[in-house]
Amino acid sequence: MSQVDERIAQLRDLMKEQEISVYIVPTADDHASEYIGDHYKSRQFITGFTGSAGTAVITQEEVGLWTDGRYFVQAAKQIADSEVKLFPMGEPDVPTVKEYVKKHLPKGGNIGFDGTCMVAKDGEAFAQMTKEKGGCIKADQDLIGKIWEQRPVLSSAPVWVLEQQYAGVSTSDKLSHIREKMQERECDCHLVTSLYDIAWICNLRGDDISHVPVFLSFLLLTPEETILYCFYESWSEDVIEYLKQEGIFVRPYHQIYEDLGALVSFGKGMLLDKSGVNVKLMECLPKDLKVVDAANPSELMRAIKNPVEIANTIEAHIRDGVAVTKFIYELKQQGGREHMTELSAADYLQELRQQQPGYLDLSFDTIAAYGPNAAMMHYSATPEDFSVLKPEGFLLVDSGGQYLGGTTDITRTIVLGPLTDKMKLLYTRVLQGHLRLSRAKFPKGATGQNLDVLARQPLWDMGLDYRCGTGHGVGHLLNVHEGPNSFRWRTLEGQNPQAIVPGMITTNEPGYYEEDGFGIRIENELLCVEGEKTEYGQFYEFQNLTFAPIDLDAVIPELLSEDERTWLNEYHQQVFDKISPYLNEEEKEWLAYETRAI
Repeated sequence: MSQVDERIAQLRDLMKEQEISVYIVPTADDHASEYIGDHYKSRQFITGFTGSAGTAVITQEEVGLWTDGRYFVQAAKQIADSEVKLFPMGEPDVPTVKEYVKKHLPKGGNIGFDGTCMVAKDGEAFAQMTKEKGGCIKADQDLIGKIWEQRPVLSSAPVWVLEQQYAGVSTSDKLSHIREKMQERECDCHLVTSLYDIAWICNLRGDDISHVPVFLSFLLLTPEETILYCFYESWSEDVIEYLKQEGIFVRPYHQIYEDLGALVSFGKGMLLDKSGVNVKLMECLPKDLKVVDAANPSELMRAIKNPVEIANTIEAHIRDGVAVTKFIYELKQQGGREHMTELSAADYLQELRQQQPGYLDLSFDTIAAYGPNAAMMHYSATPEDFSVLKPEGFLLVDSGGQYLGGTTDITRTIVLGPLTDKMKLLYTRVLQGHLRLSRAKFPKGATGQNLDVLARQPLWDMGLDYRCGTGHGVGHLLNVHEGPNSFRWRTLEGQNPQAIVPGMITTNEPGYYEEDGFGIRIENELLCVEGEKTEYGQFYEFQNLTFAPIDLDAVIPELLSEDERTWLNEYHQQVFDKISPYLNEEEKEWLAYETRAI
């Protein structure tokens, strides 16, 4: 029996004791974070799958793992030696988690989960299922915690203040704006659980989640008070003094669960987002308190970067582009003559980033994927399992950095040697999609869903596609995956398409992935800016933020239209102009060739 199967057996014993028919383990913390700290990796513990997204459902007969298209290949490999069954989300005839649970919940059966790690919106859906079957919800059951020996403790790292020269807007101004939105909603209380929103509002950054500079906390706003629930015991006196000056009171992190029950004096209502607030918090609220379920006002505020944030992120991207360009130069120069692996390549790129002014951290673990490994969109090499680079084929490198000026995310697919005609054809098609989206011109009100087709059309014309979105929003020295803006043609459950507006930063990363073959992705970050205004209204367009050469050795020039060749040549001229001043003479000479007009 595998270690995973042993854990599942232990969990099932506890389920029987608690009379739980179906137990659900999402990938989440108390804050519905995308990336989570080690303490919260319960789904990984019970399934063996290490990807950043997924949900496990356990019954006495079956264990299911749901994850998205980025992880199908990886998940299948990692669960192969266990009884866990993969349910690839979005594929034909694959039920959703809710559909599966509803079907497998017996009459009188109960659903269990850890209420601190289940968002209220999902909790309500599961509660309705049990009501229909004559059972109940058991939301206080952290069964994984009972079998997880030596579970990592909650992180409580120190925090630091993001100065005005980088933040652009003061915390007091942000709070005033949020309170205006509360009044519009006729609410006199607002609960913020999103770690990204809290860090942005408070102009603080932390280190409680790897590569995401946030800190475990809750924020409660009333008309007169702002209360931050956090592990302030580990914070410096300077930070505490800063919070006092901003009118923010601090209380112990877990006290939020107790304090919410005392909100009866606030009669108008509580503004919160049930897709982010957990079940336990909702259960703590007074039953007679009016709840207004809506997105946090700060979500859209932070997605629209202010002029200071934009100026800083432009500079950060140039510095990041220098590191990536030097990295590509080294790979091209060594050409497989020196021993290099996926791991050493990622380490070298990190070293180059560390040399750049304002560098703080990676924005996520670097994905350096050679050959067939690149078919796994979020592949991760390990000391036990990695590939050696050879002078042939593709190396896909998806990486990014956290700088004082902002967050970067870039992917380049690098030619290490001979390619097949098919590889060149598909690379060129991906490039066409990338260029078409980056050059988009669109009317005010257009959404990422409207624009996504531009990136996919060259592949759709061949009957091909990729199983993920084309792009996501990027935070400002925050989470590398930010909403509400994105490029995707499918509407996600519970989400409405978001109009792309000036100030939003969204990645442009079409790709192609052939299992057991190769992977291709080209990614830049795009800033939405105002274009011309005509009789048909205001038009918007994109400004490229990312500058590093796109490998021309894989391009079939005659497949590109005249416009597409012009766009690529103009982009490469910008790359040379912005990056070459930071290179030595040999590197400049090489970059001039790599960015040559075709």
